[in-house]
Amino acid sequence: MATSTRDMRMATVILFHSAYGLRPLERDAAERLAATGHQVVTPDLYDGRVAGSIGEAVALRDGIGWRTLFERAERAVADLPATAVLGGFSMGAAVAATLWAKRPKTAGLLFLHSIAELPANARTGVPLQLHLADPDPFEPAEEVAAWRAAAAETPIALEIFTYPGAGHIYTDPTLADHDAVAARLTWDRVERFLARL
Repeated sequence: MATSTRDMRMATVILFHSAYGLRPLERDAAERLAATGHQVVTPDLYDGRVAGSIGEAVALRDGIGWRTLFERAERAVADLPATAVLGGFSMGAAVAATLWAKRPKTAGLLFLHSIAELPANARTGVPLQLHLADPDPFEPAEEVAAWRAAAAETPIALEIFTYPGAGHIYTDPTLADHDAVAARLTWDRVERFLARL
């Protein structure tokens, strides 16, 4: 588990990696947010393994299994504040959402590149910021629309940002998905989101 720290703390942020594993994307994001005063934790749910393609990523994820991934995630955050912000990239958003149901005091949620299930016990007013490519081949428009409708029925404070023409994990400069303009805008919005918490 990698942690970036700074003398002044604003929030504790947990960022779960995508199905590719813990890569420079997550480490660079942690450094960026730590530079603004946050403590950022990036758990490695794959024990150092990293995929080089989407096919390898899916095989790696499925080989480990969701149950094991969620157990590792729970262990990784067990000693962190109950108010820590939960976030994740693509698959990591699903991990964050699963933990959310068990950590209802979380100060906020960051879903990057994926929608994820909303818990029934969501606290009134808890902020959730979602960033999605538009369109996104892994998040069909009808599923996103249904998710938006379901989210509107919950007490959460939802912000949704979409990025036309961007690829799925467009914040990752090592992937063909990358969109530098969309990535810069995303991180500006994330920083403002965290500053409000």
